[in-house]
Amino acid sequence: MGFDGFVYELVRLGTLALALWAFVDAVIRPAPAFVAAGKLTKPGWMAITGLAALLLWWQGPLNLFGLPAVIAAVVYLVDVRPAVRGLRRGGNDTSW
Repeated sequence: MGFDGFVYELVRLGTLALALWAFVDAVIRPAPAFVAAGKLTKPGWMAITGLAALLLWWQGPLNLFGLPAVIAAVVYLVDVRPAVRGLRRGGNDTSW
């Protein structure tokens, strides 16, 4: 494997890790928080990020479906995750 192959493999594994992080985060967040934040439902984001991770594992990031998969994971992590994470559990004002 040459330098180009090494760089491609590094990018592939990095984007796969990003998509897996987004998927796992979507799994652990409470479902009502997605609706309360005005975002797509939890099953919707689980499907999007799970499909993104699967596509990145199967084909890599540098193809027709890989780039949208990376974009979907990034959108979840920079837009949805902060909105859902900012909501507190239980409806009270105390942090746990």
